[in-house]
Amino acid sequence: MLDKVVIANRGEIALRILRACHALGIRTVAVHSTVDRNLKHVAMADESVCIGPAPSTESYLNMASIIAAAEVTDAQAIHPGYGFLSENADFAERVEQSGFIFIGPKADTIRLMGDKVEAIRAMKEAGVPCVPGSGGPLGDDNATNIKIAREIGYPIIVKAAGGGGGRGMRVVHTEAHLNAAIQTTKSEAKAAFGNDMVYMEKFLENPRHVEIQVLADGQGNAIHLGERDCSMQRRHQKVVEEAPAPGISLEQRAEIGKVCVEACIRIGYRGAGTFEFLYENGRFYFIEMNTRIQVEHPVTELVTGIDLVREQLMIAAGHKLSIKQSDVVLSGHAIECRINAEDPDSFLPSPGLIQHFHAPGGPGVRVDSHIYEGYRVPANYDSMIGKLIVHGPDRETAIARMRVALSEMVVDGIKTNIPLQQRILSDAGFQQGGMNIHYLEKRLKEQKEKSISIV
Repeated sequence: MLDKVVIANRGEIALRILRACHALGIRTVAVHSTVDRNLKHVAMADESVCIGPAPSTESYLNMASIIAAAEVTDAQAIHPGYGFLSENADFAERVEQSGFIFIGPKADTIRLMGDKVEAIRAMKEAGVPCVPGSGGPLGDDNATNIKIAREIGYPIIVKAAGGGGGRGMRVVHTEAHLNAAIQTTKSEAKAAFGNDMVYMEKFLENPRHVEIQVLADGQGNAIHLGERDCSMQRRHQKVVEEAPAPGISLEQRAEIGKVCVEACIRIGYRGAGTFEFLYENGRFYFIEMNTRIQVEHPVTELVTGIDLVREQLMIAAGHKLSIKQSDVVLSGHAIECRINAEDPDSFLPSPGLIQHFHAPGGPGVRVDSHIYEGYRVPANYDSMIGKLIVHGPDRETAIARMRVALSEMVVDGIKTNIPLQQRILSDAGFQQGGMNIHYLEKRLKEQKEKSISIV
């Protein structure tokens, strides 16, 4: 087993990793910025190292400082969590070249899946269903691009090969706007990602976002842990997630899961990962693979009983998967609401001092959060301050438990999106299940235009 792990992250995921390490008897090193010295996991860690000032570019994105923290504390491994450097192939490479274990896939795998064009090509070769598209990067010949778009069929979407998180994409409905869209996306991609390569795909107009969780040990063994529905989104950012996805049959789950497992083995995948799909008219279309632990991993843990972070640590220590596919049984239903420090109507960030905090409880309720009374939410980072997760024997019970839990949760002193989450949980469309990725934004727009409740 690993002896000591540097947790190269902050907030709730850093605390989540720390708890998994301590349960396995692994000592921990918390790295933190100057503004984060009062984080809960920093106080709980065996050691802590300040790696720089508040701006993430000078702390949590500072590769040299994080690796130096591992060196001075005699750590064995570095866990990147999610966000920051978690999917940075150069960081994974530097960690291992420095003699430490990167708790995640190999750098080459991260690099492959980070290039959307190459990732799609690799997935097609592995038999994973993909959205019809250009099959490679677009050139500068307008006539060729027009021909490709006609073969795909409008509407199409132009995407940056190095993009992600909803950035670097543009929908095109008519041929007249194609060339301008390609050139604009290229310019934006160059500025944002340092790479102006773009590609083209069929734009699915009303899909759901359904993803498959996988675990692989890099030694030829891999399993899937079912699917999650993450279709409740605003500006391509997930707001509510659930597992299993409503309306996905056992046969569909087994079929797409088997394909993902075979792809993991083919590319030599190591660790936890997520295949993200658009799902429309009963068909899955691969869009990307996240080579890290996901924000929404708790819903999978609750329906499978498998600790995903523990498995990451075991795999990093060189153990083969101890879980067979036949061991994975989905039980009940789980829902996660992301709790953000933001105005529930304008969505403007709301940093500040938490004057009072009360976490909800009861059967099937889990709170993953680093906040406490007297904690000051900084303005320097993402606004998410926690996750509220519930589990029940069925979806209706899970919804009911979540509504009760949201009503019990108290965060005074700052604004949060709890009122928005309450409206979503009471919405007839959400309660029905199976809504597409545009549903929430459409309802929010109606609310704003007509000054009516989302319910």
